[in-house]
Amino acid sequence: MVDIATRVYNHKWKIDPIVRSLIDTDFYKLLMCQSIFRNKRGTNVEFSLINRTRAIRLADIVDEGELREQLDHIRTLRLSRGESTWLRGNTFYGKRQMFRPDFMEWFEGFRLPDYHLEKRDGQYELTFEGEWHEVMLWEIPALAVLMELRSRAVLKGMGRFELQVLYARAMTKLWGKVEALRDVQDLRIADFGTRRRHSFMWQDWCVQAMLEGLGASFVGTSNCLIAMRREVEAIGTNAHELPMVYSALADGDAALRQAPFDVLADWQEEHDGNLRIILPDTYGSQEFFNRAPDWLAGWTGVRIDSGDPATGAEIAIKWWEEMGEDPREKLVIFSDGLDVDKIISLHEQFRGRVRASFGWGTLMTNDFRGLVPNEGLNPFSLVCKAVAANGRPTVKLSDNPRKAMGPADEVARYKHVFAMGDMAELEVEV
Repeated sequence: MVDIATRVYNHKWKIDPIVRSLIDTDFYKLLMCQSIFRNKRGTNVEFSLINRTRAIRLADIVDEGELREQLDHIRTLRLSRGESTWLRGNTFYGKRQMFRPDFMEWFEGFRLPDYHLEKRDGQYELTFEGEWHEVMLWEIPALAVLMELRSRAVLKGMGRFELQVLYARAMTKLWGKVEALRDVQDLRIADFGTRRRHSFMWQDWCVQAMLEGLGASFVGTSNCLIAMRREVEAIGTNAHELPMVYSALADGDAALRQAPFDVLADWQEEHDGNLRIILPDTYGSQEFFNRAPDWLAGWTGVRIDSGDPATGAEIAIKWWEEMGEDPREKLVIFSDGLDVDKIISLHEQFRGRVRASFGWGTLMTNDFRGLVPNEGLNPFSLVCKAVAANGRPTVKLSDNPRKAMGPADEVARYKHVFAMGDMAELEVEV
């Protein structure tokens, strides 16, 4: 096992690039990329970095030269033979050859396109524009780079023993969470923490700790590289990116209203089994289920990613019951702002009513709260989103208005089209 503190103290960044592989990314990005490669090639999309925690002035903390060095390094990466073999030959969700030969041939020759970077008002404006299936693969590495460079900036001034104690305390903190989850019967939990991790080495350590501490209750990781190296399941479904772009491409209000279901029709052609997971909250979960076509009721489950998680699950349960489905056979994946207390509470609330599962993110892979002065390593809310498609702005409404994004006039239009009423604002938890 890597001695993380010693590696950090020695500042051997050349042997520890932040992103070291094209599959050091979330599994759902590759699943979506294949679907887009098949259905939406030729679509021009712009992605942009968005720091929701404006009080953290990233451009004052992270050196621009180091940021460019890391981003330029990522552009040199190509799929290795072993990585290609794993993607082509492994069984994912019980299915062999999840990735089609034509997609793999393209991916094996792929390199990430260029980026645009500038400073403004203490923040970095980092954007990627080009063919959707190419630029989308910048999202996860871009976030991982900014998060880890911020961590490295804080750690640079620490001595050898200070770092040893820091990581010992962080390990103890995570292990305490693992011990709290050990006694939760029928728990299913996965690592969803790539995008806002403290570092790659720390995420890898966290996954190993979860494996040892939770055994069969730990069902996998969203990180493809770690899944391959640690021989655990690669976990992933789909994200808001799909309905946001499909909706931006829609001509007229009727097509806009239908766009979220067009996404799922394409997805159903692409996948079956546990990959048939509904993400309903892009334009409001309640409105989504009010208009959902009957064929969606047969899907495996839903992922709850904004708003009050218990409310979101209750909406899904009520819909399944109305559609003649047994909620006890359905999967509900909770993935928003989770930590131990919330995981245990939701598990107890819905145990026996649905098959609950948890995608544990930032507070698994980046919980250094209280371990350094002045909240210097506290996690923060950094996202990289599709902001335009073929020149049209994208919009996300969410079940939490604080997560909404898009130009004000388009947000108002989408709220009208999707019959979104007033919703309670909740704190955005990382």
